Amino acid sequence: MTKKITPSELTETEFLAIFGGVFEKSPWIAEALFQSGMVEAFNSAEGLHDAMAGIFKASTHERRLNVLLAHPDLAGKLAQRGELTPESTNEQKSAGLDQLTPEEFSKFQDLNTAYMDKHGFPFIIAVEGLTKSEILTQFKIMVNNSNSVEFDEACMQVEKIAKLRITEILD
Repeated sequence: MTKKITPSELTETEFLAIFGGVFEKSPWIAEALFQSGMVEAFNSAEGLHDAMAGIFKASTHERRLNVLLAHPDLAGKLAQRGELTPESTNEQKSAGLDQLTPEEFSKFQDLNTAYMDKHGFPFIIAVEGLTKSEILTQFKIMVNNSNSVEFDEACMQVEKIAKLRITEILD
């Protein structure tokens, strides 16, 4: 039986090792939260997520953009080379993105390129519970949205992914 994780009882090193990757390759969010003072309210998935998301939301546009840019393309080159974070690997695998046909793979590559060219950051969606065809449908719709709509949507998706990751760690 594994010991339940209690975030407010962790050292900074332990906290960053466990929660530093909740926002993709952006440990500064977990670090800022820890340094602001850990309280018992952060021991629940909801409380910890709300606090971390608050730091993300309060950060500059540039810092939020950097978090978006830290996310990999869906079914992209990093996935093909096995270079995703363990969290992204598991998330993409759960949606079947590691089992694409050559035609599906080509569609994802074309959309990844078109989306990045138009918006300046990768398409981000919390894939849990979605099929690859549902993701592809959303991708095709969202590539045509305005930059401001997509930036806001990508930030919401990043927060949703973080909540799923925190919940998985704590539950």
